[in-house]
Amino acid sequence: MKFTLATKVGMTRIYTEDGRAVAGTILVAEPVTVTQVKTMDGKDGYNAVQVGQGSRKIKNVTKAVLGHTKGKGYETIKEFKGDTALEVGSEISVDTFQVGDMVRVSGLTKGKGFAGVVKRHGFHGGPRTHGQKHSEREPGSIGGSGGRAGGRVAKGIRMAGRMGGDRVTVMNLKVLVVDAANNQMIVSGAVPGRRGTVLEVVSK
Repeated sequence: MKFTLATKVGMTRIYTEDGRAVAGTILVAEPVTVTQVKTMDGKDGYNAVQVGQGSRKIKNVTKAVLGHTKGKGYETIKEFKGDTALEVGSEISVDTFQVGDMVRVSGLTKGKGFAGVVKRHGFHGGPRTHGQKHSEREPGSIGGSGGRAGGRVAKGIRMAGRMGGDRVTVMNLKVLVVDAANNQMIVSGAVPGRRGTVLEVVSK
């Protein structure tokens, strides 16, 4: 299993040898340090590797975290489930991945705040005429005295609400470029989040 933490930079275009243009996302993957290894035989009861990346001022880190990381102030700490031969203190760099590897990328999508049903769920809204006045982007009827709801609003019915900020995983992305000198990699397609979002990259 290959894995790392990466920061989204933006999108670009890569031309293949046969002349095709492929959309890709540039990721900066600074080296990560293994902070803990969990095993099935240990007290945790499952196999996983915890890694830390970046740095924070020590005064901004809680004593519990400092004790766990042996005094290191990491900016981000993440855990990857799976069996591994890594040891605490070892580093993982971007050259772990190779061109052609298939990876999955997970992260938080852009937060869009409170949104209506037209933006959030793609509702068409009401007609623009025929007596309508202020209901172009309204959801319409949300229940009724009969039907499946039985006179109440059924759970899960699509309505206005907070949009974005969800954890999303994109599968089957191909590694197009690995630039170990600049700690960069380019994966095919789009990945979740805005520029600067911290993402988890894991090979299949």
